[in-house]
Amino acid sequence: MRAFFGGIGFFFEGLRWCARHPRWWLFGLLPALVALVIYVAALIFLGNRAGELAEFATPFADTWNTVLRDTMRVLLGIVIFGAGLAIAVLTFTALTLIIGEPFYEKLSEKVEESYGEVPQGHDEPLWRSIPRSIRDSLVTLGYVLLFTIPLFALGFVPVIGQTVVPVLGAAVSGFFLTVELTALALERRGMRRKARFGVLRGNKASALGFGVMVFVIFLIPVGAVVAMPVAVSGAAIMVRQRLAPAPVNGPLGPEGHDPRTPWPPLGRQP
Repeated sequence: MRAFFGGIGFFFEGLRWCARHPRWWLFGLLPALVALVIYVAALIFLGNRAGELAEFATPFADTWNTVLRDTMRVLLGIVIFGAGLAIAVLTFTALTLIIGEPFYEKLSEKVEESYGEVPQGHDEPLWRSIPRSIRDSLVTLGYVLLFTIPLFALGFVPVIGQTVVPVLGAAVSGFFLTVELTALALERRGMRRKARFGVLRGNKASALGFGVMVFVIFLIPVGAVVAMPVAVSGAAIMVRQRLAPAPVNGPLGPEGHDPRTPWPPLGRQP
């Protein structure tokens, strides 16, 4: 529990940093605003077409009683729109990070710079880093769906669906939000996807605390947009102070550490 609440604390560290650097907070808002416009437009389109999609998916109901057919298609349209909304919530962070990678890379570096020397990772051109970020985000989304689809089905079970399932859903979504948000700072230390997952699995409580806090804030209308720079800042601080100590004294760091070698998580040290 101490590590869990420590993870929550890193979100507030990010909030404090953004409050002290409002110009960088505004800088980090831009990609989130672009992503918000894209999702709002997509959801409006889906809402206007949900009835047509429901009708297209149920040609077998054409001969049914009118009331029964229309009721079923209205319910199906609501389910289609709800599924689209759920996908939007699950993918908002990933798309925002992809759109704003240069913005958030700079913001994350600035956060670390305020705490000391910035780790010297490998410079990678955008034409290579963006496709890799998309691929990593799709892999993460696959993991999320692996958990959330069974949880969605369990949501219809009385009592459990209204108590246990929402807590598990928040935990799953929170952990994978942390996966996405810490990617920039961990990649700066030479870690690719498998190494990043390993570090976060070794610090589950901290990752859950931070991610669940972000998830709750993101549920507030427009909260994801306003809090996105805060979440990126908090993730950079958490990586530096909790998940992987920042190299100092040049590119090789203390005792000649090569940045291509993943740093061990602090949680495994005495």
